[in-house]
Amino acid sequence: MVTDIDKDFYNRADAVIHLANDQLADISRGKVSASCMYATARFNAWVSACGHASAEDMAAAKEETVNYFTKQYRAMLEENMDDYIGKFSEYMQPPEA
Repeated sequence: MVTDIDKDFYNRADAVIHLANDQLADISRGKVSASCMYATARFNAWVSACGHASAEDMAAAKEETVNYFTKQYRAMLEENMDDYIGKFSEYMQPPEA
């Protein structure tokens, strides 16, 4: 779970979600989801690289880094899955015409 949330944390997340929702006009949810996961992985690899002085240094920390991001993603996914389970009928109800 995210513990260091700044005031714009959810605004940034919502901006990415809005972009993903816009892409649904042209392609399936599964394909948009896969692209979002790839983009997140690519961005996080770059963030990790920024914290290292060399490829060797980065390689030495690879397992620890992958474990960190995997643990964070799992916690966030579980939190959001629990939210959807708890509010399924509210979130998945078709909008009233």
